[in-house]
Amino acid sequence: MVMVKVNKSKKQSISEKRKIKAVLSAGRVTSNTSDAFQMHESGRFGEKVEGKIQYSLVEALYLMNKDRLEVLQKKKKIKSEKFIELACEKESNFMAKYPVFRDLRDRGYIVKTALKFGADFRVYNKGVKPGEDHAKWIVFPVYESSVMTWHDFAAKNRVAHSTKKNLLIAIVDDEGDVTYYECRWIRP
Repeated sequence: MVMVKVNKSKKQSISEKRKIKAVLSAGRVTSNTSDAFQMHESGRFGEKVEGKIQYSLVEALYLMNKDRLEVLQKKKKIKSEKFIELACEKESNFMAKYPVFRDLRDRGYIVKTALKFGADFRVYNKGVKPGEDHAKWIVFPVYESSVMTWHDFAAKNRVAHSTKKNLLIAIVDDEGDVTYYECRWIRP
C-alpha cells in the first residue's frame, strides 16, 4: 500500500499555474491545449473556434500580463511590449480597449468582443456565463481627449437599444483609469 500526502492548503492546482502556450498567426491568438479548454470552461476566456480556443488580442494581453498565457510567433516567445506593438497595428483603438477590458475582468465581469453588435465589447452581469443569458451592456471605450459628436453618441445608443443592451461609454484617462457612463432609453 502506498500513501500519498495531499496538501489541501494549496488553493490552485499545478495545471492552474501552468502558462498556456498559444500561437499568434494572422492577427489571431489560438491554443489547442487542454489547459486552454479548462480555462475557457472555468473563466470564459477565449472562444471555441475550429477545435481550438481563440483569444481576442486584448484578452491575450490580459492573460499574458496575468502570467497565464505565453504567446509564440514563428516558434519564438513574444514579450508583451512587442505584442502590444503588433496589436496596435492590427486593431485601431487597442490602447483604449485594453484598460477597459482589464478593469472589467478584474471586477469579475465576463467581457467578450461585440463586433457583430457594432461595438467593442459586450459585458455579462457578474455570475452570468455567455450562452446562459444575454449580455447586459455593450461597451465603447474612448480616450478622454477624444471628441464624440451627438451623432456618434446617438448612433451608439441606437445600437445598444436595437440589441436590447445598455450602453456603457468607457472613458480612459491619460493614466489608464476608466470612468463608465451608462446610458439607457427611458419612456416619460
